[in-house]
Amino acid sequence: MANFWQQFNKPILALAPMCGVTDLPFRLICKELGADLVYTEMTMVQSLSRQNPAALRLAQLDPSEQPVIIQLGGREPEHFRAAAKIARQLGAAGIDINMGCPAKKIAGNGSGVSLLRDLELARQIIEATLEGAGDLPVSIKTRTTIKLPGQDQTQSSQDLLRFVADLPIAAVMIHGRNFEAPWSETVNYDYIREVKNFFPGIVLANGGIYEPEIAKQVLDQTGADGVGIGHGVYGRPWIFEEIRDYLATGHYTPKDWNYKLQVALKHLHLSQKIKGDLGLPEFKKQLLWYIKGLPGAASYRDKMAQINTLSDFEQALRDFPNQ
Repeated sequence: MANFWQQFNKPILALAPMCGVTDLPFRLICKELGADLVYTEMTMVQSLSRQNPAALRLAQLDPSEQPVIIQLGGREPEHFRAAAKIARQLGAAGIDINMGCPAKKIAGNGSGVSLLRDLELARQIIEATLEGAGDLPVSIKTRTTIKLPGQDQTQSSQDLLRFVADLPIAAVMIHGRNFEAPWSETVNYDYIREVKNFFPGIVLANGGIYEPEIAKQVLDQTGADGVGIGHGVYGRPWIFEEIRDYLATGHYTPKDWNYKLQVALKHLHLSQKIKGDLGLPEFKKQLLWYIKGLPGAASYRDKMAQINTLSDFEQALRDFPNQ
């Protein structure tokens, strides 16, 4: 399979992987609304390598979302090797290794961003993933730095990338915040530029990109090949179209409520079609994101927490005050 990373027009607009967010229905919506590339939710390698049904559901793909990357998380090289083979069989265009998640249940067990503390283990994981991936490109998502245990000294993702410089890593998505302040207002975009200056593969900038104007500023400041949109896509999957328009013309047209309503209804129906009844309660947080910040949204929050059926969701959305 050809390395799809080299086939994009730049800048690349990617939907960043997010647990509980980038499921198949949402990825299909984002792809339709301008995302060049989408990532699955993180799937833990120990579960996927055993073909656990829940892990297979997280890694469920659809041909219309290609190219799609399955993101893997964990800390056991042998499980990464086995999971990468399964990801290839499932039809992934590429495989991403999570070395950036700061969540306590992930980083606390030595996975995610904690892998930056153990460069030798991180290298073994990358090597094992490359072996299992075969001809699929392998990428990494990571952060800036993490403190070493009991020390003020930090280890960085630049340290990692230099340590594995001889390995064929196709791309890296850098979240410009560190482990100790994972959601601070300040994002270190200069750090991402430093990575771009020496890393030979594709570099995607990630973190704090909530508006098209910010996306352009980040691209200009970092020199990155593209951006990975995370929280900026909450309730706004059309942000990819807006960024593309703004980069091309310096303008974009904000979406009215009727447009947002049609997207939300399509997302709702996809969730129910793909996930069945399980998709409806999972859609609630997405629904609240669609109306967040709109007049009347606060009064609707309690109402929406009580609804459970497809018709209830449809009616609640259509009853929302016309914006």
